[in-house]
Parts: sequence; structure tokens; C-alpha cells
Amino acid sequence: MNGSDTSSPLERFLRRYGVPDYDRLVERAAREPEWFWAAVMEFHGLRFFKPYQRLLDVSKGKEWAEWCVGGTTNLAWNCLDRTIANGHGAKPAILWEGEDGDRRAMTYAELAGTVARAAGGLRSLGIGQGDVVGVFMPALPEVIAAFFAIVSIGAIALPMFSGFGAQAVVERLSDAGAVAVVTADRTWRRGKPVEMAQVIASAAGQVQTLRHVVVVAHDPDGGGPETKNAGWIGWRHLLARGHGAPPAELPAEAPAMLVYTSGTSGKPKGTVHSHCGFLTKVALDFGLILDLRPDDRVLWMSDFGWLIGPMLAVAAPLTGATLLLAEGTPDYPEPGRIWRLVEDHRISFLGVAPTLVRALMQQPPEVVEGRDLSSLRVTASTGEPWTPEAWKWFRSKVCRNRAPILNYSGGTEIGGGILAGNVLRPDVKPCGFAGPIPGMGAVVVDEEGNPLPRGRVGELALNMPSIGLTRGLWRDPARYIESYWSKIPGLWVQGDLASVDEDGDWFIHGRSDDTLKISGKRVGPAEIEALLLATGKVAEVAAIGVPDPVKGSAVVCVCVPARGVVATPEVVQALTEAVVGGLGSSFRPKSIVFVEDLPKTRSMKIMRRVVRAVWVGDAVGDLSGLVNPEAVERLAAHVAGRAGPAAAAMHAPDPGTEGPQ
Repeated sequence: MNGSDTSSPLERFLRRYGVPDYDRLVERAAREPEWFWAAVMEFHGLRFFKPYQRLLDVSKGKEWAEWCVGGTTNLAWNCLDRTIANGHGAKPAILWEGEDGDRRAMTYAELAGTVARAAGGLRSLGIGQGDVVGVFMPALPEVIAAFFAIVSIGAIALPMFSGFGAQAVVERLSDAGAVAVVTADRTWRRGKPVEMAQVIASAAGQVQTLRHVVVVAHDPDGGGPETKNAGWIGWRHLLARGHGAPPAELPAEAPAMLVYTSGTSGKPKGTVHSHCGFLTKVALDFGLILDLRPDDRVLWMSDFGWLIGPMLAVAAPLTGATLLLAEGTPDYPEPGRIWRLVEDHRISFLGVAPTLVRALMQQPPEVVEGRDLSSLRVTASTGEPWTPEAWKWFRSKVCRNRAPILNYSGGTEIGGGILAGNVLRPDVKPCGFAGPIPGMGAVVVDEEGNPLPRGRVGELALNMPSIGLTRGLWRDPARYIESYWSKIPGLWVQGDLASVDEDGDWFIHGRSDDTLKISGKRVGPAEIEALLLATGKVAEVAAIGVPDPVKGSAVVCVCVPARGVVATPEVVQALTEAVVGGLGSSFRPKSIVFVEDLPKTRSMKIMRRVVRAVWVGDAVGDLSGLVNPEAVERLAAHVAGRAGPAAAAMHAPDPGTEGPQ
């Protein structure tokens, strides 16, 4: 904050650079990207050892844009040394709470000291610039320290989902050529121990490049690794080997992080994020657009293996905020754990996923209504499109019609967001976004790349490079071009359906590869799902298109019933009528099936492609990112008719040979 100025960082940014409003900022950033990104860096006081000579170089094409050419910096240096120099050394950087209620805290000075010792320890093992080091950790303070230690010495951090099995770990470590991995002996999920070091032990022998495994004892008073394998070392012993290594001076475009994201087929894609790129993009998204401030306490329960984990690890120290890490799940050991955490720790910035909100809506009303949530100043959401009912419930019951919902959408490849809400427009329509994030060049286009008028749904694309974009795909430049730049030449195609309404509000309608085309009519699955969710009879739903001899495709809806709802033919009929009433008889579901759970990623995205693959008998592709792979097996049992007679009773009436309407 500047003295007594209580305005938002975004307001102060606009005033400092003489921009009258947000829309003009988006326009100017599109015209003058070098001015814009330089202003973001200056506003946040981002540091360079050696100033860059040129901010943006597109001489190799915008697909291969280079940033901060000639400059040197370090992401960890900016997040820790710079923040302590700004007077935050004695302030809590990390608060931690385990499933059993145990708590720990770490100040910025303590975090920086731990990072420096861990960096020295890694160097003593022979790990240095350009080496890839995996991070296979639960939500412990040490995961943040390990991440910054790796980045500080110029090595490349590889976050991995803490729920992965050995094969998924092997695939990522091998593809990356990782030389080391930092893990924990175990974590706890719903009261049960999960032996993480054992997963690494099973994987290590299959990764030819792996030389070292560092094991954090979940109990900080515990000893070293339980295994006697050569190359294994305990976290405490690693710290004892280090003597306070300073951050390395690195080329600004040096890779800082490698994050894998699953494709619809083939092996996971390794996105590459640089020191200057990820740092500046997080500074924009959180420090300006999402309004994270130094006096905030942040809670966003996400695994470190997904992009939001590293983003929070950078965003909190970059702004001087305090990050709460809560190990485990939002609804265990008590149904309203997440609301209790907000109350107990006086959380002011809460992040959620719409899928999580829909699940929590099914709990008795008193679970949330009995909590003091008055500390909330801002809430943010990402993961997948909202439904109006969930948005309104969250706005009323959690935000208490006071704290805004800043909707946020982007991707791992983006290094952050494309669209977002902001505090200058806190009352955006339910499920909507205030607009594109400046500097992204977001447009909505048809299949040929032509801009669409307001009200039309099309592909969300970028017409310019952004500083946060992945620097290709790890060791696979051809796949990078094929995945993002080849569908519509000259545009980055994100794979989301989007629209802009007459008032300028933006909306996401789901993944474009999930689009259904029924009787010649194109519709996003979110539109069908919203109609079903609005009945109050289902808690979650995946709408998919399956081959049909008459229509080309037919709609199938796989649903999780709402609390207290029993799947009966009458319920199926009511759901069928809701779809027909909202979209017409062409979209009458061919089948409506109820299951206990839908396959979801750790970031709570429903995997429609997996649901469809199971239904039609195709290969399901990469499932390593699923938080609940057992849901796939149960769905397969339904499809195969092994779930008993009840499954058949839950199919909607066959629409027969009904033609286009």
C-alpha cells in the first residue's frame, strides 16, 4: 500500500500510468505490449541483476517470442529477498494446518533461511543450473521451501500431483530427465496415511537419470528417510549440508519450472515457464487483476502438482501476503472444514473450484451458515464453468453478498489466466468474467479465425504472444505448434468455447473439444448441464455426445444425484423434460445414467473426454491426473451392464428416429 491509500492495486496502476479505465488498459496493452509488460514489472518493483536490452523479440515468429532479452534475474530472489527488503521479514509467510489440527507457521525470514540452506544442500549434491528436480509433495511448508530452493540455484522445478501412482511419476521424471526428486515420507488423506516415499521408491529404479531423492519427514521432529537406498537423504540432513547459498544470477528466459498437462491423447505435455515470464504473469494476475494485497491471508486448497499451487507459492510472497496451506481435503475430518479454516485463520482471499462448490452445496445448510466468514474480502474461482445456481449459492452463503467472486480462467500452458473478474466491476453477471486480462490478446473467433459478433459462441483464441505463455513443450517443438498454433494459423487456440454478451461480459462454455453437434446444431455441454443442475435433482453432471445413426450424435448425461434424491424413472423424466424445455427436442438425451462420482482432475475439472471414451469404448488416454480413478471403473461397470437392473431403469426414453427440429 502507498501510505494511507486504500484503493486497489489495479486502481493505483491505472492512475500511475494515466489510463482512464480497464477497457482502455486492455486496448493499450494490445497496441503497446512492450509498454504494458514493462509497466507491470515497474509497478511491482521486479528486480533484474542486469537490465534487459529488449523486452520482446518476435523475430522467430510470435509462436517463439523471447522476453527480457539480455536481462538476468531470479524468480526466488524476487519473491524472497525483495519481499524481505520491503519490510516483511518478521511477517508470517506460511501458515499450515494438518488434517488432525496440528499447526505450524513460518515467517518470511525463516522461509528465506530454509531456502538458502536447502539451495546449498542441493548444490552440494552436484545439482545445478538446467537440472530438473521433481517435487512430489503434499501441502507442507517444505513444499514451498523446496520449490524456491530448486529455482534459486537455476535448476528446473517439476511439480507433480501428490496422488500420482508410480507409473505416472516414472513417465514425468523420465520425460523430463530429472536428476533428483523431493518428496515426503507420507501424507494423510481422510485420516489414512499415504506413503509417498514408497511411490518414489517404486519409481526410482525405472528413471535412468535419477540420482538423488530428498525425503521430508511429515513429523518435523522425525528422522531421515526410512529407506537405506543409495542417493537418498533426509530434508534435515540436506539443510545441514547447506551454508546459505545466494540466488543465482540467471538469464531472464532460463526455465524455472516444468509443469505437465494431460492431453486428450498421447503422453502428457511438458509446459515450460521461465523466470521472467512466470514471475511477471503472476504479478499481473494476482497482484493487479485478482487484487491480492500484503495484508491478505490466502486459502486456495489445491495440490502443488497443478499450476495453481506454484502460482500461489509465487503470488503470496510476491505481494507480501500470508499463505495458508491446509493438508488434506476441504470436507474432512468435518464436512465444513474449509469454512472453519476461513473462520479460524481469518482468511481474506479464498479460492475455490465450481465443482467443489457444487459438492459443498449438497451439505446441510447449517454447515456453512453457522460460520463467521466476515473476514472474506475477495473470492476467486477457476477450474471449469460455473452454473448459475452454484454461483448464486456461493455469493449468498459464503460471500454473504459482500465479497466479490472474481472468476478466472486460463490454463497451464498460459502460465495463468486469459479472462478474469476484477474489483472495478464486482457485480459481473453470474458465471461471467469482467473481461480479458490485459496483454493476452483474447478474441472469440469462428473456425476460420474470423472475429464473432457479441452473443455468438466461438473459439477462445489469442492474437498476440503473452509473457506467461509456455516456451514451447519440453523437447517437443513440433507438438507445441500442433497443439496450440496450427488449428487456426496465426492464432493461439486455447480449446475453450467463449462468448461476449451485449454488455461486454465474457463467458466460458466449456472445452471446444467437448462440443456436441446434434442434428446439425452445435452446443456446448455446459448448456445442457446447467439445465439439469437447475432442477436441483443432480449435484454433478457430464453431458457428452455419442454416435447416433440418425442424428450423427446423441446426448448422454452421466449424473451424480443431489443429496436426498433417489434415481427413479420419474427423476429421469423430469431431467429429460428440463433439457427438451431449454434446448428443444433435438437435444432430448438418449440416456441419463446415475453414478456415485464423475472422474475429475485434482483441480476438480470433470473429465468429459474420459466419460465419453468409456461410454463409446474408446481408449481413455492418460488418467494419471485423476483424483478418483475408481470413478472410471464404476462408470465402465454401468456401461457394461454390470451395475445391476437399476442402471437400466435410469435410462431416458429412446428418442427413436426423431429428425432435426
